[in-house]
Amino acid sequence: MKIKSTAIEGVAVVEMNPITDNRGTFTRLFCARELDEIIGMRCIVQINRSQTKSVGAVRGMHYQRPPHSEMKFVTCLNGRVWDVALDLRAGSKTFLQWHSEELAPANSRMLVIPEGCAHGFQVLEQNSELLYLHTAFFNTDSEGGVQPTDPLVRVEWPLPIADLSARDRSHPLLAGGFTGLSV
Repeated sequence: MKIKSTAIEGVAVVEMNPITDNRGTFTRLFCARELDEIIGMRCIVQINRSQTKSVGAVRGMHYQRPPHSEMKFVTCLNGRVWDVALDLRAGSKTFLQWHSEELAPANSRMLVIPEGCAHGFQVLEQNSELLYLHTAFFNTDSEGGVQPTDPLVRVEWPLPIADLSARDRSHPLLAGGFTGLSV
């Protein structure tokens, strides 16, 4: 595994090294020893899978507030997505900046989203499937979100947004006095 930093502290891209032969492919998705510089003493406590059918659909931007903040490791098992991490950390040099990566089985990348950052993605190929590894359990009382079209953030989605859940549409705009998350 090769770890590449991004302009946003803590947001990283992990390039996995698939082994391919005539039978198919084997890819190590997670190794605590190899990812020690990122994960430290945290443990993976929950693994989720999402499948999104329609091209142009957006899920996000989601996060968990302290004390249930979480680090996420996200990779694409099928299809292709535009994956985005948004820095919401109070006092961060990159507050309200975002980083995006195209994730697909063909590029064997995983995006690491640290505590205090929101996550979302747009589907670029039908029936895209993501695998998420989380360092904290989901907590309904701590969940939060940012509208994917928030004018203060201006995420550049590669396609027009074709589908967005009522929940994601209902997230407040950040212009309403949001000062960031303390993590």
